[in-house]
Amino acid sequence: MARPISIDRRNLLIAGGAGLGLAIAWGVWPRTYAPNLTAAPGETIFGAWVKIGEDGHVAVAIPQAEYGQGSWTALPQILADELGADWRTVSVEPAPLNPLYANRLGAAELFEGLFDTGAAGFAERYVAPAALMLTAGSSSVRAFEDELRRAGAAARVLLSKAAAARWGVDWRACVAEDGFIAHGNRRARFAELAAAAVKEKLPETLPLRAEESGGLAGQSLPRLDVPAKVDGSANFAGDVRLADMVFAATWSAPPGARITGLNRDAAAKAPGFLMLVEQGDWIAALATTWWGAHRAVEALAPRTAGGAVPSAKGIDSALVRALETPGTRLAARGDVAAVFKGAPLIQADYHVGPAPHASLETQSATARFESGRLELWLPTLAPGLARDAAAAALGIAAAQVVVHPMLVGGSFGMGIEPTVAAQAALLARAAKRPVQLTWSRREELARDPFRPPAAARMTARLGGNGTILGWRAKIATPPSGTALAHRLLGGDAAARAALLLQGGGDMAAVAGAVPYYRFPAFALDHHPVEIGLPTGYWRSGAHSYTAFFTESFLDELAHAASSEPLSFRVGITGEARLVRCLSTAAALGGWEGGVPGSGQGIACHSFRGSHIALLAEAHFEDGRVPRVDRLVAAVDCGRQINPELVRQQIEGGLLFGMAAALGAPIGVEGGRPAPARLGALGLPRLADTPDITVELIRSDAEPGGVSELAVPVVAPAIANALYAAAGFRLRRLPFTAAA
Repeated sequence: MARPISIDRRNLLIAGGAGLGLAIAWGVWPRTYAPNLTAAPGETIFGAWVKIGEDGHVAVAIPQAEYGQGSWTALPQILADELGADWRTVSVEPAPLNPLYANRLGAAELFEGLFDTGAAGFAERYVAPAALMLTAGSSSVRAFEDELRRAGAAARVLLSKAAAARWGVDWRACVAEDGFIAHGNRRARFAELAAAAVKEKLPETLPLRAEESGGLAGQSLPRLDVPAKVDGSANFAGDVRLADMVFAATWSAPPGARITGLNRDAAAKAPGFLMLVEQGDWIAALATTWWGAHRAVEALAPRTAGGAVPSAKGIDSALVRALETPGTRLAARGDVAAVFKGAPLIQADYHVGPAPHASLETQSATARFESGRLELWLPTLAPGLARDAAAAALGIAAAQVVVHPMLVGGSFGMGIEPTVAAQAALLARAAKRPVQLTWSRREELARDPFRPPAAARMTARLGGNGTILGWRAKIATPPSGTALAHRLLGGDAAARAALLLQGGGDMAAVAGAVPYYRFPAFALDHHPVEIGLPTGYWRSGAHSYTAFFTESFLDELAHAASSEPLSFRVGITGEARLVRCLSTAAALGGWEGGVPGSGQGIACHSFRGSHIALLAEAHFEDGRVPRVDRLVAAVDCGRQINPELVRQQIEGGLLFGMAAALGAPIGVEGGRPAPARLGALGLPRLADTPDITVELIRSDAEPGGVSELAVPVVAPAIANALYAAAGFRLRRLPFTAAA
C-alpha cells in the first residue's frame, strides 16, 4: 500500500485552451520540462500523468510499452489507488515523448554496471534530456511508483479541495473512493469537480493515503489490455492502414558483407511489385501487398561478398581461446590466488550458445514522410531511440519526427533496437507515400542481436568440512553491454566518454556473476572476445547465463562435498529472503535431497531486488531427450501491486527459460544465422509444458523486478535435476543429447 513520501511545496503551472482542458503540473522533474499531454474535448489534464473526462473516465498516461507483462495495468493501478478511482473507469494511453517520463532506472539496469563511475551524473546529463523512455530491466514499477503515487495524491487533494469549497467544509475531512469525493452523506463525482479542481492550490505537504482495506493496490484487478486483445479491437503495428500505403519486405547481407548481385528481372515479376530500394548492406522490395513484396525479395536471390557468420564450432573456439588470455578483474574479495596455491581444486567449464529473441511479432514499422515531417507507427520499447534513429537516417531534426507507440507482440529486448524505424523512414521517403515494413521470420532471425554466447571456467577450493574457501569465475563473452551502449547511445559524446572509463572490462556482459553466497575469497574475471555476430539485450541479460554457471557449479561442489544441495546453499547464503524461497520451494515440491534417481534439482537467484528459488523435476526420454516434468517456484519480490500479474510473469518466465534451455541452437545456413523459421527452433509446445506451481511469498519490502526474475534459474535447476536423474552433468546450453 502507500508509503510516506516527503514532498516539498510545488510550483504550479496552469495552462489551457478551447477543447484542450486545463493543465496543472508540479516540479517533480526539472522545471524546464513541461507536460505535453493533450486532451480530448471534455477532458481535464492534471499534470503529466492523468486526465479526467466529463463522463467520469480517468485516463492515465503510461510511458512504458505493453507487451504482455502488464505495465498498462500495474502502473495505472498505482495511480488509481492513490486517487481513489473506480477501476471500471480507468483507461490507459501511451505517454508522449518527454523527459518527464525518462526511465533512469531502466537505463541503469539495461547497461548494468557500465556506468558505476559517475552513474548519477551520466543519467542526469543524458537519460532525462534525451527523453530516454525505456521499457527494460524489469524497472516499470520500481521506476515510476513514486511518481504515479504523487500524481494520484495531488489530483485527489485538488478534487477534495474543490468539493470542500462547494460544501464549506475542511478538505482534509473529505474522502476519495470509487470515483467520488465524499463528506458525510454528500458525494460528488470526480467528473463534476475536475474543472474547478485544477484552479485549487496544493498544500505545502502532499498527504498520501494511509494503508487501509479496500484500496486497489495489492489486488489482482483485471488487466486493462485484455478485453481489446480478446475481442480483436486492440491495434498492433500490423493493423495500421493509411491512405495510399504500400508494403515492404527486406533482405539483409550477413554482418560485414555487402550485396554484389541481384536478380532484378525475377523480382519485377512478383505480384503487385512496385520498386526496389537498395541501401548497401540491405535491400527492400515494395509492393501492393506484403506477400508480393516478400516474393520479390525472395526472387532477388542476393549475392554477397565479404563478411561471414561464424559457425557454432568457430564461436566455441573463440571463447575457449579467450579464456586462455589475461582477463579483466571486475570484482574480488580476499586473496583467491593465495587460497588456491598448492591446494587441490575443483574446476568445470560451461558453454552457452547464442539465443534468439524469437518473439511472436516480428519487427515492423509504418512510416509517412510528408513536407519534411515523419510519422512512425511501431512497437518499440524505446520510442526516443526509434525517433532519433529515423531522424538520423533522413537527416532531419528529431523534432520533425512523431512516434506513435503501438502494442507489442512480445519483445524480450528486441524492441529496444531502432533499426526497423530507420529502414521504414528511408523507404517512405523513397516511395513518396506511406510504407509499412514487416520483417519476415527469416529476416528477423538473420538480423537478431542474439543473447551473446559465453564460456565459463569455474574453479573452487573446498575446505575439510565441505565449505567453499575460494571461488573464481572466468567468463569469456563479447562485451555486449558496451556494444549495446555504443549502438544505442554512441552518437552522444558523454556516453562514449563514460564508456572509456571502464578500462576494458564489461560488467554488463557478466552481470549476476558476483556470487551472493558467502565465500572468504572470490574473484570474477571477464575475458572479452569478438565473435563476428551482433549481440544485444535478451530477457534478463547476462543473468541468463551467469546464473547457469553459478548454480550448476555450486551443485557440483555440493556433490563433491557429499552435501545435500539445498542445505549446502542455505549454509552459505547470506540473504534471509532467499533462504525462505529455498525452503518454501523445497517444501512445496517435496524435495528428496537431490539423491541419484530422484530427477530433482534446485537453483536460486537474487535479481533486481527480488529473490526466487526453483525446484525442477526432469528426466531423459529414451535415455537421450531431456524432458521437464515439474517446476515449483517460490518468489519474494517485495510488495505486489497486482499479485496475478506477478504470477503470470513468473509462469511466463519459467516457460521462456525452459524454451531457451531445451530449444535448438543457432547455426549457419548460406552464410546467415539459421534456422529461418520459428518452428525450426525446437521450442517447447503445449504438450511439453510441465506442471507449474508458483508460490508468492508475502513481503513488505520495496517492490523488486519481476518480468525477468524467473528466467535465470530455469536452466541450472533443470541441469541439476537431469544430473540427479541420469548421473551425468550437462554443461552446455541449450541442452541436447550430446551436450
